Amino acid sequence: MTDHHTESTVINAPLGKEVTYPTTYNPELLYPISRSVNRKLLNFSGTIPFMGADIWNAYELSWLGPRGKPEVAIAQFQIPANSTYIIESKSFKLYLNSLNYAKFSDIFEVKAALEKDLSKVIGTQIKVSLLTPTDWDKREQPPLLGKCMDRLDIEIDPSKSPDASILKADFSAGQVEETLYTNLLRSNCPVTGQPDWGTLMIQYKGPQIDEASLLSYIIAFRNHQEFHEHCVEKIFCDVKTYCQSTELSVYARYTRRGGLDINPFRTNFNAPWPFNIKLARQ
Repeated sequence: MTDHHTESTVINAPLGKEVTYPTTYNPELLYPISRSVNRKLLNFSGTIPFMGADIWNAYELSWLGPRGKPEVAIAQFQIPANSTYIIESKSFKLYLNSLNYAKFSDIFEVKAALEKDLSKVIGTQIKVSLLTPTDWDKREQPPLLGKCMDRLDIEIDPSKSPDASILKADFSAGQVEETLYTNLLRSNCPVTGQPDWGTLMIQYKGPQIDEASLLSYIIAFRNHQEFHEHCVEKIFCDVKTYCQSTELSVYARYTRRGGLDINPFRTNFNAPWPFNIKLARQ
């Protein structure tokens, strides 16, 4: 496989460029990007201050059975937050499309190929689950738990960029435990500038966070250009710093693009593993 790791920058990625869609199975289409560049901007060094994973769902996975008949499945990928690299999303889509013309004996062989290819590029073991459409339909849809901040009637300056200094918490009272969420998250692709929409959930223990300041801060990401994973890590670090939460989880469910959705989860305690059921807008 070509060593992308020495030049794993956004500039060289296929995102935002015209490409020819593959007609042969080709793992070399996968393009890794180092997490380190953006993490240097988050004011921490050494051990990262969170655990978690990037949960990807691929809804356009297809391959050929042993007799040439197309098969389909929904793929779920878990990329650990402590991995050195992420996969650039367009290269991921191109790679998955390259499987369209490849023959596999069964769904287990497809799963093994996906885990092998992705683990090699990212540099750590990747967990892959494949669900048939029938399997998917049998799953239960959990409700969103917590308080929706979108009920707040607040005045917003749509030209503002995210400013962590506006975050407030009540340090005079005792600690609380609660979950807050909003459907108003929007950030922008750092390469194409296209908007990425999502739902953001924050579970925390600590001084009670002022919801109006938190919602204003999150809405300001509509002018922020960054990958999904990096937006969630910035939100985590800013809330942790300014609101002094002792336990904190941040989970974003982004809407899909190109048959893929990306759902980063970051936590600093043994939080329940996040659900992976698509929301209404996904």
